[in-house]
Amino acid sequence: MRSARSDRSTSSSRNGPVDADDLTARARIRDAAVRRFAVEGFGASVRTIAADAGVSAGLVMHHFGTKTKLRAECDAQVLATIRRLKEENVATVAAGQSFLQRFAAADENAPVLGYVLRSMQDGSPLAREFIDHMVTDAVGYTRDGVAAGVIVPSRDDAARARYLTLSSLGALLLEVTLDPPSDPDDLAGIVRNYLTNSYLPMMELFTEGFLTSRRTLDEYLLYVNEPGANNS
Repeated sequence: MRSARSDRSTSSSRNGPVDADDLTARARIRDAAVRRFAVEGFGASVRTIAADAGVSAGLVMHHFGTKTKLRAECDAQVLATIRRLKEENVATVAAGQSFLQRFAAADENAPVLGYVLRSMQDGSPLAREFIDHMVTDAVGYTRDGVAAGVIVPSRDDAARARYLTLSSLGALLLEVTLDPPSDPDDLAGIVRNYLTNSYLPMMELFTEGFLTSRRTLDEYLLYVNEPGANNS
């Protein structure tokens, strides 16, 4: 029988992939739920999640009480993982979609991205929380990139970070919605396929730009800076 101390230690969220000390039934259920929700959506049954984790549906209920509480713990774990990955890569991130590149490079994190996309499709309040966290983080690491001399400064750091975050996630969401993968279980393959098709144009835009003249930008800046202009 496990001690109360052991139960308390396994109930807390950890910032990153599960390590040997966290390979408990509760952690296995949580990780299985993250992946199953990513693949199937939040309608996935407790019985299916239990089968994925190699436990009984009764044990899932024993640890979490309800499916809603299980999802809440999954939410916390996914947010913690995203924060950890961003912190690890602050020194190397040089483009808004490096978030996707990181997940593609580490297959074990593909379910986390799938979970985020499902949250966006679901339209739950968590989706906004995910986006807000990602935008806040993006502001920080793009400023670090500017300080390191690898990213061009912006007139509005927050607006640029928000645009990059929404455009990267939105493009991937449209890709998997309009062209569903043949194997929904292959989350890492889905992300890699997206990057294979998108990396060249993405890098061209980020490094070489799109327009040959800055005239349009100059005209816009004159317009928004005119006295009495409605810039809201």
